[in-house]
Amino acid sequence: MSSISPLFPRQPVPDLAVPTLGGGRWSLAEQTPKNFTLIVFYRGFHCPICSTYIGDLEKKLDDFAERGVNVVAISGDEEERARSAKEKWGLDRLTIGYGLDLAVARQWGLYISSGRGKTSTGVEEPALFAEPGLFLVRPDGTLYFGSVQTMPFARPNFREVLGALDFALRTDYPARGEVVDHTTANAA
Repeated sequence: MSSISPLFPRQPVPDLAVPTLGGGRWSLAEQTPKNFTLIVFYRGFHCPICSTYIGDLEKKLDDFAERGVNVVAISGDEEERARSAKEKWGLDRLTIGYGLDLAVARQWGLYISSGRGKTSTGVEEPALFAEPGLFLVRPDGTLYFGSVQTMPFARPNFREVLGALDFALRTDYPARGEVVDHTTANAA
């Protein structure tokens, strides 16, 4: 079993490009936000918690835009399932990326789960899918903030993320958790 290296704040994040609903391809390398790109990885159409979570993100798109933040939501769903999520969850404005390759999900430090049949929504889970993650990436492609879950529960609250952004932008708060090798960090 291979181990996955974690992402570190202030270091470049892996490449990320996915097809989007409505045509075209979303690429992190092509983003030019004033302050950050917010990447929200969600489990997929089968997940009832994702429906509420991504729906809340849709409602806060203007709030993120006011703070100079570009937003995308990405899953490993095939196009048809991603389209079903967009329609049934009422996602009219949010950029929805689909077809996330599990190898790329691993590069981002996401956990992978195996399907266990139908969820409470009556939708079959894929054989394998990525668990949730949320990342704020600076315009230079370095990680500012990251959060990954092993479960669909207890994700970062978007209202709190917006409040944290206000503080970070007002105070020029640095990305934290940047120490790669703590054994030599205090040796000087």
